[in-house]
Amino acid sequence: MDDDADFPDEAPQLALGGKVYMTPEGFARLKAERDQLTRVERPRVVEVVSWAAGNGDRSENADYQYGKRRLREIDRRTRFLGKRLENAEVVDPATQTQRDRIFFGATVTYIDEADVERTVTIVGVDEADMALGKVSLTAPIAVAFIKAKARVGDEVAVHTPRGIEMMEILAIAYPPSPAPPTRAR
Repeated sequence: MDDDADFPDEAPQLALGGKVYMTPEGFARLKAERDQLTRVERPRVVEVVSWAAGNGDRSENADYQYGKRRLREIDRRTRFLGKRLENAEVVDPATQTQRDRIFFGATVTYIDEADVERTVTIVGVDEADMALGKVSLTAPIAVAFIKAKARVGDEVAVHTPRGIEMMEILAIAYPPSPAPPTRAR
């Protein structure tokens, strides 16, 4: 089993001015992961490695060998998360003013050529999860929808593995706009 599979840190790089676009929720999730690794996981593993090192021969000590490898994985993932958060461009879809067109953060309901209706939300590359209907803004469908600045009723050509397919936009939604601040009296 590949231990690096736990932390896939080779996410695709974006040609978006070096910025990594993400929602506030995605940013918070990455920050929480980094904090968990640095404040909880790493100190726990350091403690195990320190204990294992005190047990003598390190070359045949599985706890020591595994712990050192785990520390490298944690450090690599922490560096990756730090760079991601540093280059993050947090975009709150709730603040979108043009709600009749498809932009980052839109939840889009469409129908494909096979008359299958689907709903997807366009999110950052680190947030994509097809099981939850979240597609990366670099996914072919998101690129096509955003590039076309599609509206409800538009048909958009999307390059898929099966070739070009036409998708009809049925609905576009964004999270509710934040309420304006109220003045205390």
